Amino acid sequence: MEQRISLITLGVRDMERAAAFLDALGWVRVEAQDGVIAYDLLGQTLGLYPLDKLADDIGIDVAQLGRGAMTLGYNARDRAGVDDVIGRVEAAGGTVLKAPQEVFWGGYHGYFSDPEGHIWEVAHNPFSTLREGDSAFRWTGY
Repeated sequence: MEQRISLITLGVRDMERAAAFLDALGWVRVEAQDGVIAYDLLGQTLGLYPLDKLADDIGIDVAQLGRGAMTLGYNARDRAGVDDVIGRVEAAGGTVLKAPQEVFWGGYHGYFSDPEGHIWEVAHNPFSTLREGDSAFRWTGY
């Protein structure tokens, strides 16, 4: 198997509410099959992190992570980008779980949950940058 995630599917109870949240954050829908609302994503990264440490980092009980015990990560170009996204979450219908702050590995991040309860991390990693002009993420490690 090649190292790739082609599709992330979030199960939601209210399609329009979930889509309206992403729309309010500036995401743009693309054409999809009936019954599906889709957004094009560029440059995927999958990170593995100890479950108990993830819960501690977010500041919630492990049980709140759900059965999937994962987060969705959005990498911003700079710290201001992290602040901007987290600053728009509540007006869009989400909940800020952790205000933006410095991270032990030298980055800057915060967490929020969308209206369906999926947990998102918004981070700026000064060691791994987004390519100029697009959203592709270039990983260079911590």
